[in-house]
Amino acid sequence: MTTAPADDEYEDLLSHWLDLESALAMLLAHPGRVREYTAKVRQCDLWLQGIVGRDTDAALYLMFQLATTSTVGYSASHALVCATLCQILAPKLQLSALERDSLVRAAITMNIGMTALQNELALQREPPSTEQRQAIAHHPQAGVALLEELGIRDDLWLDVVAQHHTPPPEQALLTSLPTEQRLARILATTDRYAAMISPRKSRPGRSATDSVRALVGHDELRHGDVGIALLHTVGLCPPGTFVRLDNGETAVVLRRSARANAPLVASVVNTQGTALKQPLLHHTARGGPQVQSALSRSAVTVEVDHRAMVRLGLYAARITPTLGA
Repeated sequence: MTTAPADDEYEDLLSHWLDLESALAMLLAHPGRVREYTAKVRQCDLWLQGIVGRDTDAALYLMFQLATTSTVGYSASHALVCATLCQILAPKLQLSALERDSLVRAAITMNIGMTALQNELALQREPPSTEQRQAIAHHPQAGVALLEELGIRDDLWLDVVAQHHTPPPEQALLTSLPTEQRLARILATTDRYAAMISPRKSRPGRSATDSVRALVGHDELRHGDVGIALLHTVGLCPPGTFVRLDNGETAVVLRRSARANAPLVASVVNTQGTALKQPLLHHTARGGPQVQSALSRSAVTVEVDHRAMVRLGLYAARITPTLGA
């Protein structure tokens, strides 16, 4: 049994994440009420950079856990997931600072042309109506028009929003594409991944493992290069996802390791299916119980204390500095 001590050095990342999600909800749902819109988006971007820079594994934990339980609406939650993934992928894909800025800000605002509809669709069991499909098809152009009205003057940001649903040339390598197409492909891949892991009324979310495998599969060839980068960066079993261990316990992943399928986990349900009073840490990369399979969030009924889990993960990283990927 392992618990993290109460220590003031642990910043409350959960509160920062929830505050950022609320700020994004206002930016997307009521853009006309926001003064200095460009500056506010940039501030949210800097806020996100701070959270991810403080601890990427903790940010991933919060992203995967809260994307399935957001109280501010699907659109804001989805935007934050995509922006977080783009922020984490930027170094792996060797993006310049300007490219990263435009990409992350496009991720935040790509669906601003259909915010209310996106929230509505997430709660809708039936397929989209003809009218809804038309609005979905035109939302990139509607989003660009609205962003221009709000004072956005970054042409690359606007181009990525405009093209995030436009398929690039078949089988073209990411590095061979013009900048706006390259960033649009990155955003399209994170958009698809975020949609797969997030539940809706019409379907449960898929596990992160199944989602990333779908992106790098043969039937998703045009997403393959970005999908592989996502796999290498986030892992098969990212922080915040649930797994079944080969000893029968159910655990939540806290941190990545150098091996994509061997993370640090905390068991939260024992072999009899009973919730544990205290989590049990397992360093699967060092032996002991191994990850048997990934679980979707809908397959796990236990509620976990996110603050305690983030603190536990940070504590484990402090005593095992080489743990992170």
